Amino acid sequence: MGRRMAPALGAGLAVTIRLPAGKRLAVCLSPDFDAQSVWMGTFRAQSQSLMSRGEFGAEVGTPRLLRLFRRYDIVTTWCIPTHTMQTFPHAVAAVVGDGHEVAAHGVYHEYIPVLDLAEERRLLELQVKQHVRLLGRRPRGYRSPALDITGNTLTLLADLGFDWDSSLMGRDFEPYRPRMIVEYDTENGNRFGEESDVLEFPVSWVLDDFPELDTFKGSPLMQSNEAVLARWTDSFDFAYEHCRGGLMTWTLHPQTIGRPHNLVMLERFLAHVTSREGVWFPTLSEVFDAWEGD
Repeated sequence: MGRRMAPALGAGLAVTIRLPAGKRLAVCLSPDFDAQSVWMGTFRAQSQSLMSRGEFGAEVGTPRLLRLFRRYDIVTTWCIPTHTMQTFPHAVAAVVGDGHEVAAHGVYHEYIPVLDLAEERRLLELQVKQHVRLLGRRPRGYRSPALDITGNTLTLLADLGFDWDSSLMGRDFEPYRPRMIVEYDTENGNRFGEESDVLEFPVSWVLDDFPELDTFKGSPLMQSNEAVLARWTDSFDFAYEHCRGGLMTWTLHPQTIGRPHNLVMLERFLAHVTSREGVWFPTLSEVFDAWEGD
């Protein structure tokens, strides 16, 4: 009698992406090019020291990251606040010049949960207009600054013609149609609304460089590069072995990953990923165009 095989750890993943022939896993290393806006918007600070960290991301981190992507022939999606586009236009031009996609990421990295409906709509409409004026095209996708949204965000994105969002964490390796909670009830369970018209490309704080590789006044979240590299590698290996046809999305920040010790870690990670056959490095809009889930 043959040995019984255990079910795959990733069993249940719906294969919904039409990958190119010979590919088995999509990987998107999607930078959030916040520059100075993250400190002004989410952290509500105007410290010259913090501004210099954002400047490093534009003047040093971004060119280093672009060179690395060219070396590995990777084209990906950059999520860029329009504040960055106007403050560091040459750096954003370099991103576009290398063929990377640019997605919406706020106007000034505003913290979305504190906005009322009218202001959230105004800022979304403004960034679409600024993308058209500054880049000559509308953004197809959106990532919320600080990876947090309101119950109105996805409806607003659909109303404004966005194809996809990449702010939520309801899956790990599978695009999905998210449902917003329309009633919070601690005793009887929460109630969800209908599925969104906007496709979700999930993210995760553990596949994000900023919380664990950067520090803001001695953050207790800081981890060693060895620990982060092991976590990223284990996540990739799991998806590669058990979630064929899936998507992994990393969130990188030029002012963080562009520091030499972090960039060396990223190079080690890319060497591991590219040593496997069948890894596809698409933009997120390319994944949307290959979506077969509906």
